[in-house]
Amino acid sequence: MIPKKYEFLAFAFLMSLFMTTLMSCVVTFINVGWVDDFFTLWFRAFWRTYFIAFPTILVVVPFVRKLVHKLVRPH
Repeated sequence: MIPKKYEFLAFAFLMSLFMTTLMSCVVTFINVGWVDDFFTLWFRAFWRTYFIAFPTILVVVPFVRKLVHKLVRPH
């Protein structure tokens, strides 16, 4: 198990992994369709975008949480 102090890091890692996997696959499919080298094209897009997504989530999530906290009405 991962220690509690690394919870946010694990969250950012997994969120960026899942979102980048899904979005790069969808965008690759939209751009080129189901071609013979689809998985090669998808993986190329995936690894390039993952290295942008992970640090972006680390920076953006705290701001988004604060914004959502201001927008959501308390009980």
